[in-house]
Amino acid sequence: MQLFYNANISENDVSFTFDKDESRHISKVLRKTIGDILHITNGQGWLFTAEITMAAQKNCVVSIISKSLQPKRNYNLHLAVAPTKMNDRYESFLEKATEIGIETITPIICDHSERKIVKIERFEKIIQSAMKQSLQCYLPKLNSPIAFKDFINQDFTDQTFIAHCEETDKKSLKSQLEQRTDCTILIGPEGDFSVKEIEMALQHHFIPVTLGETRLRTETAAIAACHSVAFLNE
Repeated sequence: MQLFYNANISENDVSFTFDKDESRHISKVLRKTIGDILHITNGQGWLFTAEITMAAQKNCVVSIISKSLQPKRNYNLHLAVAPTKMNDRYESFLEKATEIGIETITPIICDHSERKIVKIERFEKIIQSAMKQSLQCYLPKLNSPIAFKDFINQDFTDQTFIAHCEETDKKSLKSQLEQRTDCTILIGPEGDFSVKEIEMALQHHFIPVTLGETRLRTETAAIAACHSVAFLNE
């Protein structure tokens, strides 16, 4: 099944018209024509089955045949991950985490961050593409970048963890995770979190954890954490 994404389609629609760019992609690039069936999601859990009734390059119109609200996962995962020096490595994390399963992603700017500016629009496209490729109907929320100290001062009601490389007393993430429970996990930059940031997280009751015996890159650590949560909740 090929999945299309458009945030503007609603569960109340009986027909839908794609914009010019998407209409051209459907009719000219994919060579879809009248009578062909499309599967569409709005990223809010709805899966629509629709039939093309007009296949013009400027105006592709579909008629909604059926719709269903897909079930949500039994947990919510929020990963707060420092941007990597090379954008493609962060993009790899976004892609893999979306495929595995995640609800919220927040880029956090830390003391040791080498990159402090991120391309949110580019990241959004990576997430949308990964959602479609993995045939999911819930689009992960990508928050705007935020300073570590501002992020940590929010109110958290879920399980909260900080994964760092300092030689201190830490538990393995898998031993601390609880099934069917929301959680927030902090992953630091290439230079790791600063001692001050780790202390601040502990003061806010974040549990210090390790993701294994080897030292992982930022994006690898984030993907490993994402998979650990997904594996526990299978």
